[in-house]
Amino acid sequence: MFSRISFSACLLLLIAIPLHAADLPLAAPESVGMSSSKLNQINELMNQQLEDDKLAGGVVIVARKSKVVFFEAYGHRDLANDKPMEKDTIVRLYSMTKSIATAAAMVLVEEGKLEIDAPASKYVPVLSTVKVWTEEGLVEPKREITVADLMRHTTGFGRGGDDAVGKAFNKAKLSQSKDLDDYVNRLAAVPLAYQPGEEWIYSNSIDVLGLIVQKVSGQPFGEFLQERFFDPLDMTDIGFYVPVEKLDRFAVNYKRSEDGLIPISNSETDARYHSMPAVQSGGGGLVGTAADYMKFLLMIANGGQWNGKRYLSPETIKLMTTNQLPEAAFPISFGSQVRHGTGYSFGFNVRTADTEWDPAARVGEYGWGGAASTHYWVSPNDDGLIVVTLEQIMPYTFDTEWLLKPVIYDAINDN
Repeated sequence: MFSRISFSACLLLLIAIPLHAADLPLAAPESVGMSSSKLNQINELMNQQLEDDKLAGGVVIVARKSKVVFFEAYGHRDLANDKPMEKDTIVRLYSMTKSIATAAAMVLVEEGKLEIDAPASKYVPVLSTVKVWTEEGLVEPKREITVADLMRHTTGFGRGGDDAVGKAFNKAKLSQSKDLDDYVNRLAAVPLAYQPGEEWIYSNSIDVLGLIVQKVSGQPFGEFLQERFFDPLDMTDIGFYVPVEKLDRFAVNYKRSEDGLIPISNSETDARYHSMPAVQSGGGGLVGTAADYMKFLLMIANGGQWNGKRYLSPETIKLMTTNQLPEAAFPISFGSQVRHGTGYSFGFNVRTADTEWDPAARVGEYGWGGAASTHYWVSPNDDGLIVVTLEQIMPYTFDTEWLLKPVIYDAINDN
């Protein structure tokens, strides 16, 4: 399907040729206590996924001790047109947007403009009108939704579905809203599925947080992200849409079928990515590259500082990378699937104990993913090991993360 390149050859290419979205720090794996031969197993595992039609293409990038030690692209970004997946291929990041949006809110917390424990209605008054659904009818919430609830998904906002709350949520429709204000007004009219703080349910709360960032900063949400993170971190290909001159680098989105991979994106479905959307979604609106996201994570893993510039304080980074869930809402779960030993911080899921859920994960590990099966995780207890894997397969699957995680941890060799 494509030629395999030895890891040593890849490393020579990395060192000799400046990367797209330059300034990623590079190092040989052995110089940061990792085995290049073990990391080379990533190639075999990714090749096998391609051969098994589990994905069309992917990108894997690994860093440790603030140095990138592995960066490779596999397969195709567009099968029909025989376009290879490349290191600078642009993908839909979807929910990988959430940590960046939360980091933006934390900037405002540090500046004294936003209070974590304040009612969210202090910044978006319509949130004071929400009601809670019960079988007996709508009731007043026991307490108001706080900014912290928005960050950690304990607001009470539900999700789409066939029950009463789900049907109401379905009508809110972010995609049909004229702006963030309009969307949050729609969302506030949907009954909460549970009392604030009492359960963890993955929701659109980070879109509400984006509106708060916009109101408190006095800037459009995307403009604030550009000024505070994207420009200074040199995240050159990230944004809420793909400029026309970069569309050729935009990957096709696929789904698996018995007949192989089927594209689920085309000129019609991708029109939303061809210009700035009306709603700049902090919950899932960004597109970008592996290098873009790695730069953001390098800053987070380095305690909020990168290349001589401080973005967030170490104290804030600790809040963002340690479990912040109230006991009643722990651990996180999706439907009937309980992720034992996993909590949620202000921006990331956080591993708090060794369990059979994702058994290769390590205590202290934080990360998340996106709807098109993109993944990332950071292990602060392993000298800031960072892994980002990008593919475009829906619905979401853990395949790549769970396949690569044990191999990458096994490549750590500090002796």
